[in-house]
Amino acid sequence: MKTINEVLVRMDQIVAECKTQQSRIGYFAILYRQVTRRVRDGILAGEFEDNPRMEVLDVLFAKRFIDAYDLSKLGKKPTESWRLAFDASKNSGHLVLQHLFLGINAHINLDLGIAASETMAEKELIGIQGDFNKINAVLAELVDGVKINISTVSPIFGWLIPLAKGRDEMLLNFSIQIARDGAWKYAGEYHSDLNKEFQVKDRDANISKLANKLINPGKFLAFLVKIVGFAEWKSVGRTMDQLDIVAKKSISQ
Repeated sequence: MKTINEVLVRMDQIVAECKTQQSRIGYFAILYRQVTRRVRDGILAGEFEDNPRMEVLDVLFAKRFIDAYDLSKLGKKPTESWRLAFDASKNSGHLVLQHLFLGINAHINLDLGIAASETMAEKELIGIQGDFNKINAVLAELVDGVKINISTVSPIFGWLIPLAKGRDEMLLNFSIQIARDGAWKYAGEYHSDLNKEFQVKDRDANISKLANKLINPGKFLAFLVKIVGFAEWKSVGRTMDQLDIVAKKSISQ
């Protein structure tokens, strides 16, 4: 894949496959497809500091998710943070937001820094920081919109929010801004280190710990998550359709 339109064709295929196979990784795919569409529209409108370069970044970024998805479908092992997300997608006991955040965790905290560095190969990384922040702003806008409107697929999720106050609960306090800042720091470390393989393995190990916190929110939330889960929609396809509506609405507001 070399163009954002080719990425969108593949994303359409993945969304369709997930819906047919009732795969919950489709929740993230729906959200990420909308991010990609928004970036494409931004490129066409000339919104970024360097629009051709943003297309390169977007393609490299998307390819990391698509490659992980394809490896998983073939029974091969992607990065550990993605493996945890794919394995969790087979479990009906997790909330919709858990599935979304597991995908975002792997893609922002690990993939984005690598994609940014690869985009700026043999150049100063600082040159892409402005557009790096803009692509994160698009994702943050979408995630905030989904969180606000999550009641459409998870009617009583809002009950959990007040319980997050003063507690270190990854599920309730997941922050795109914190993820972005960590991703930029990692991009610098990856960019300057000649041992790229070590950088990926070390970062992946740390991000996998965050994934496990999302999967296992602790005793405090475990029982409440089950209660919230009982009220969520059970149809994966129907949930994907509703998330698509919410995502489109969030990005157009």
